[in-house]
Amino acid sequence: MSADQKPLLRVVKGDPDDYQLAALTAVIAGLAAAAPSSEDKPAARSEWANPARRMRRPLQHGPGAWRASGFPG
Repeated sequence: MSADQKPLLRVVKGDPDDYQLAALTAVIAGLAAAAPSSEDKPAARSEWANPARRMRRPLQHGPGAWRASGFPG
């Protein structure tokens, strides 16, 4: 390691052996790989799954009701 590079991990307290350091390194590497990146965007929600589509006005009764039922209001 050159003088201008910082170590990735530094033990502040205790005296871990090689196996403990390897386990710690594996856990930290796994967490870093599993972290969501800022480029991940949630999938676009289908308009068919929109709960607002289940809300509608009561159906009209009377002349022209069949025509009015097909138009959003």
